[in-house]
Formats: sequence, structure tokens, C-alpha cells
Amino acid sequence: MAQDILKRLVNNSQLAIDDGVYDIADDLNIDKSKHDLHDIILANCHPTLITEIKFASPSLGTIRTLSDPVRIAKQMVAGGAGALSVLTQPYLFHGSPKYFIDVRRAVSDVPMLMKDIIINTVQIDAASKIGADYMLLIQSLFDHGYLDDIDSYIKYGHKKGLGVLLEVHTKKEFDLAYNTDADIIGINNRNLDTLDMDITTTGKILSDVHYTVEKPIISESGIKTSSDIQYLKKCGASAFLIGSSVMGSDDITDTIKELSESY
Repeated sequence: MAQDILKRLVNNSQLAIDDGVYDIADDLNIDKSKHDLHDIILANCHPTLITEIKFASPSLGTIRTLSDPVRIAKQMVAGGAGALSVLTQPYLFHGSPKYFIDVRRAVSDVPMLMKDIIINTVQIDAASKIGADYMLLIQSLFDHGYLDDIDSYIKYGHKKGLGVLLEVHTKKEFDLAYNTDADIIGINNRNLDTLDMDITTTGKILSDVHYTVEKPIISESGIKTSSDIQYLKKCGASAFLIGSSVMGSDDITDTIKELSESY
């Protein structure tokens, strides 16, 4: 079961690569944000909200009817999002590098994460070309043998001017990830082996962790209320990646403002 779901995610990315999804022109000349997400999180006395433009997912299916990602991004920023994550994986997630490019040009001052299942440096090249500030790597893909040498992927991302968000789900993965040169660690409350959700995952992982503030911790997935944020903040997370609960709402701006009430 575990291998099947992870393999499906990897195969989707390979299909997108083969289909030329990440073949991005070299002359886009898109600027990145002047603000670093790592520094924003550390400097913010309140939790930093990273909201995600995601129209579908393997666990939920369609979350929101395909619509203008730029309008959605502006609503998110108006609500108080400190950074944006945009899905670029077309299969299962209904994402696109074009969506990312359009949003990047519209909200040039906000740090942006290219959210994808990265399995090849061609995707990292694409992230750099489309103006991403950060890219995502998933620890379990390396631990399950789908990818080799995580340090080389992190180094390549840095070489391309990208910060690296390294995502984990278990204490073992956290310990491995924290000893890499990744800039930020993300704890996914969703188990990619089963797609099950447990928001207490962040607390369980951080309960006996002694880490320095130089490497911020983001809690990801399953965050629906300000109470969730308060709980996760007490667990030790300093930023929160929120996608489905925002994208599925009738009023994106107000939903983000309500989540911000945990401040």
C-alpha cells in the first residue's frame, strides 16, 4: 500500500516531465521576491500563514472548480497570507507552471513555494525559471529508494537560487532532514503512505525534539481552525501551510482572516 501511493505520485511527476510540463523558456525574466520566507518566519512574532493554491488532491479529489489563480492569490494576500504555495503538478493536483508564473507576476513581493513532487532536476530548473523562492523536497521519496542522494538535490536547488523546504512525516524522517542543509523543515500531518490525516503528528514529532530556531518548522495539512494553529504553535511549529480548508471556502479572504485570529 505504502509503495503504491508513493509510486503513483512519482509516476505522475515522471509523466509530467515526459509530457514537457516543465519545459520552461529561458527568457521569462521573472523576478523572485525580495523577502526570504525563512527570515519572515523567524522575524514574525506571530505565526506565519502560507496558503496554497491547489484545485485538487489525491486524498480529496476536486477541492475547487478551476478558476483564476491570480484572483485567488490576491484574495489570500489580502487575508494576511505571508507567503504562497502554488501547485505545478497537473496530474491529481490540477496544477500548472503557468498558474505559478501568472501568480508570480501579480504578487511579486510575496515569497512563493513551487509545490510539486520533485523527482528530477528538470523540475528544479523550472522552479528557478518561473520565479519560485522555495522548492519542496519529500524525505520519504529518498527513504523509500525512489530518489538517491538528498544532499545533491538540496545543493542543486541552492545553486539555482532556491530555498529548500524539506517535508517529513515521522520522527526518523525529521531527524534525517534536520541534519541536511535544507532551509526549512515541513511536517506533513498527512501520511503519504496511506493518505490518512492526523493533526497531532506535528506534536508527536516535536515532543522530544531539541532544535535551534535557525531552521524554522512548518506544520502542513489538516489545519482548519484558529484552534488548530494555537495547538500546533504550542507544539513548536512557527509557520503553517494551509491549502484545502482555504481553497474550499466560500470567502478565501475572510477564512484566512479568521485563521489569523489565533494571534
